[in-house]
Amino acid sequence: MRQSSPIQEPNPYQASAAPTEPTASGQPPPSRGSLVVIFLTVFIDLLGFGMVLPLLPIYAKSFGVGEHGWEIALLMSSFSAMTFVCSPLWGRLSDRVGRRPVILIGLFGSAVFYALFGLATLWQSLTWLFITRIGAGIASGTIPTAQAYIADVTSVKTRAKGMALIGAAFGLGFTFGPLIGWAALAFSKSESELGTSPWPGYAAAGLSGLACLLALALLPESLRPGRHTERHTAFDLRAWADALATRSLPAVLLTSFVSVVSFGAYETTLSLLLKSSAFGFTFQNVLLFFAFIGFTLSMAQGLLVRRLAGKVSEVAMASAGAVVTMLGFVLLSFASQSGSVWFLVVSSAVEVTGFSLMTPSLQSLVSRRSDPAKQGGILGVSQSVSALARVVGPLIAVPLFFRQPTLPYWTAIAMMAGALAIFLALARHGRDYGTATAE
Repeated sequence: MRQSSPIQEPNPYQASAAPTEPTASGQPPPSRGSLVVIFLTVFIDLLGFGMVLPLLPIYAKSFGVGEHGWEIALLMSSFSAMTFVCSPLWGRLSDRVGRRPVILIGLFGSAVFYALFGLATLWQSLTWLFITRIGAGIASGTIPTAQAYIADVTSVKTRAKGMALIGAAFGLGFTFGPLIGWAALAFSKSESELGTSPWPGYAAAGLSGLACLLALALLPESLRPGRHTERHTAFDLRAWADALATRSLPAVLLTSFVSVVSFGAYETTLSLLLKSSAFGFTFQNVLLFFAFIGFTLSMAQGLLVRRLAGKVSEVAMASAGAVVTMLGFVLLSFASQSGSVWFLVVSSAVEVTGFSLMTPSLQSLVSRRSDPAKQGGILGVSQSVSALARVVGPLIAVPLFFRQPTLPYWTAIAMMAGALAIFLALARHGRDYGTATAE
């Protein structure tokens, strides 16, 4: 996936506060109005991703895969794997040539590969589906460059609000993308054509192309000559050593990894479950259900988590989120056996809410417990852990689903229970950097 969820990830290329001097061209630096353009370009691009993701495993299955489902697992992981590899490369390139060219290249690449996705569905080619997802993953590696752009045009005090725009774009993209995909399927003449409908791919390509034109016309360059930015690589050994040497952080990172893998067990198998004989959803209803998931994530983050933040400790919130997540998986297992749509709706809402409670709490703990002088590298490690989890999740969940649809959920429960035990035993005894009082 582009991002396994709409939760804001730490910025591996975070720069210092933007100075007020003009650029080398003599023009003033980009205004904070540029944030609106960045938000719109990321949001429009993510609309396309929200359209394609729910349909991807269904298309792949209809084109013919082995009985164990490894092709679908690899297909779902390929996007995240390429994002993981390419994000640092795009980030370093943006340090040299600027943010704007890299963002434009990413948006143009997304438009091309979404268009090819539409053609791949017409050709019913699993090979071309792989090509399109690998290409889209390479293009999506520019999202951290958008985060770096925000860091360029905001101060230290306003940066958190600026970065929240990326999280909002993810949430809205996952909510409205499936709805637009649902509308795009209306161009298919009959139900039998839906399994090879290219229109969601074409619509996604059109939206990414629109985002590219918007950025080309309205987005100024934010990087000024001589500006220092922190470089990040996927395997920064010094940053990994710093993270593992910091008390309680290994337990926090392990819990974060397991939570993302577990959510991937739900996210990557949901389309297959909805189309199974237990529920028999149409293509349109699958997209509507994913829109509901995106809406629930946005509401859980925007209302519940924001209200609890500052009132409930991160350790307590993350622990509660783990328990709610496990409850959600139990309910999902029973819902998949009962075939009740309303039971599935409730179960999904519980599962998504648990994940929404965990992720920001764990990210906050990583930040609070890190040495400020090493925080950038450690936050980069946290992002790498999440990215690896989004690669591993489908590889575990999809083959298990093909063996028995409830196996991914019970496996996720076992993994989450183990991670929670380690978290409670080790992470809750950690402390904020520079303090002596344990939580």
